[in-house]
Amino acid sequence: MSRTFQALVVRESDDKILTRSIEERNIDDLPLGEVLINVHYSSLNYKDGLSCNGNRGVTRHYPHTPGIDASGVVESSKSKKFRAGDSVVVSSCDLGMNTAGGFGQFIRVPADWVMHLPKGMSIRESMIYGTAGFTAALSVKVLKHQGVCPKNGPIVVTGATGGVGSLSVAILANLGYSVSASTGKRDSEDFLKELGASEVIDRDGVNDKYGKPLLKETWGGGIDTVGGASLATILKACKEGAAVAATGMVASTDLPTTVFPFILRGVSLLGVNSQATNMPLRQEIWSKLAHEWKPNKLELLAIDCNLEQLDPEIYRILAGEQRGRVVVDMR
Repeated sequence: MSRTFQALVVRESDDKILTRSIEERNIDDLPLGEVLINVHYSSLNYKDGLSCNGNRGVTRHYPHTPGIDASGVVESSKSKKFRAGDSVVVSSCDLGMNTAGGFGQFIRVPADWVMHLPKGMSIRESMIYGTAGFTAALSVKVLKHQGVCPKNGPIVVTGATGGVGSLSVAILANLGYSVSASTGKRDSEDFLKELGASEVIDRDGVNDKYGKPLLKETWGGGIDTVGGASLATILKACKEGAAVAATGMVASTDLPTTVFPFILRGVSLLGVNSQATNMPLRQEIWSKLAHEWKPNKLELLAIDCNLEQLDPEIYRILAGEQRGRVVVDMR
């Protein structure tokens, strides 16, 4: 007799109305894959909120179980890379998008998606990071690769209270950078400074309303999680030779700027696509998060809940009201 497990399932009715509920699922109904994982923890990302809300750009077919992150223990494996009992992490790839995801107590996925849990990191800690932390760390890596270092000047981080933003602030501060954290949440200054931000600025400070081609040279680099006018403003206010990592587009997909920041100041715009990262680089980044890049205040970021408590958090993240990282206990 096949085992059953609990999962959050999003369904679409014949008249296109979406509902989500916790259901009893059968392991035999999971998609094909080499590795069956007993999920201990997942996390909530903005993309999960979109999937829960029926966004076809994220998930094409319903019913569906979201959750682009999962960590837990291998139940069984057809791959020689993994054995029953191994602690593992699955982050991004197609998990939780068009493949049943981490908001279920079991997942079955291709072996190429699975990574051994880095030494020095707990299963729960891996989900404080999740895709958001991996994206933040990848952004830091591309900035460092471009030559952005603490002596170049402050790094501005937009959407600083969100998952990618807050972890970017924490990682950069831990590496000795001066961080200007931009947010629209006026009550989050203490939170961001405790993470390591040198200053907290209102998001209007990274929104040039006058359309100037260049602004005063202010920042040595940036991590933008918002897109649109914020990204354009950062580029125009960067110092000579600075670089900006672009990770999100929650505000807009448009980029209302000119070529002036690029050809007059040599500013670099670096796109970050964490989903398509190859496994060797993925392992390198996760190892850094377990050791030298681990923020001193990692636990400050965690909001713990279980499946029954997840629904209000989904509404919060879609409304832009989330702070830090929601860790979902699936045990």
